[in-house]
Amino acid sequence: MPKQQRLLVVIADGANARFLRQTPHDTLHQDRVFEAGAAHQRASDLRTDGPGASFHTGSSAHHAIAPKHDPKELEKEKFAAFVAGEIDAAVGAQSWDALVVVAPAHTMAVLRERLGPAAKAILAGAVEKDLVKTPTDELVSHLRNFIPVVLRPMA
Repeated sequence: MPKQQRLLVVIADGANARFLRQTPHDTLHQDRVFEAGAAHQRASDLRTDGPGASFHTGSSAHHAIAPKHDPKELEKEKFAAFVAGEIDAAVGAQSWDALVVVAPAHTMAVLRERLGPAAKAILAGAVEKDLVKTPTDELVSHLRNFIPVVLRPMA
């Protein structure tokens, strides 16, 4: 009888993450869910105060200084870094055979940068797609198109 591969699937975006594992019946079971607390706040709520202002010498006109970084984008990057840490912890706690990460391009870039060596060593697939809101029972069909070998039992 072929050995079942222990597969960890992480589906994430800038505000949500789902950790799923493959069951013996070739389906996915959701183990953990994370949601960014600041994900649903407005950018103005994430800053402590308004942007600074400057004025030109010899003029009484003030000009607002735009912030160098969008606070919502910074929160998304922080959350992606948190998810990478959780992936590393999950990989360190259990012996997974393969890891598949599904995330939009911006989130995927942060995840790839922040994943530790153990997680990178078992990374079998990285799919740049937003499937966070896809129901769990529909995910296998989405993932089979990208990584069919990983989802089949090993020979």
